[in-house]
Amino acid sequence: MATTVQNPDSIRIRRIYEAPDGGYRVLVDRLWPRGVSKDRAELDEWLKDLAPSSELRKWFGHQEERWTGFQDRYREELAANPEVPDFSRDCASRPDTVLLYGARSATENEAVVLREYLLGLAGRP
Repeated sequence: MATTVQNPDSIRIRRIYEAPDGGYRVLVDRLWPRGVSKDRAELDEWLKDLAPSSELRKWFGHQEERWTGFQDRYREELAANPEVPDFSRDCASRPDTVLLYGARSATENEAVVLREYLLGLAGRP
């Protein structure tokens, strides 16, 4: 059986423009955020393949009325993504993973959906 994230506090979400505050820092955007140098980002990993597809990202366009549809479609992409189980195991092995995003909204971005998805894996048999 795969090891999955058990502690919801072990996965945090932060905007990449905020100052680093520890943890294993993973950028989950497909595109590099504007105005952030690689040194300033202090990344441990950039996982473009866990980010929403370019088509989904463009469709969403951070339009509030498309948020529900974006969540549904991104969850479908995550369910079909062979890298998700490995990343879930990696998160379970660390006490603090920080999912970084570049969007302006703290509540409507891919990191929110990815965190919820990873935490949901813990409840599945």
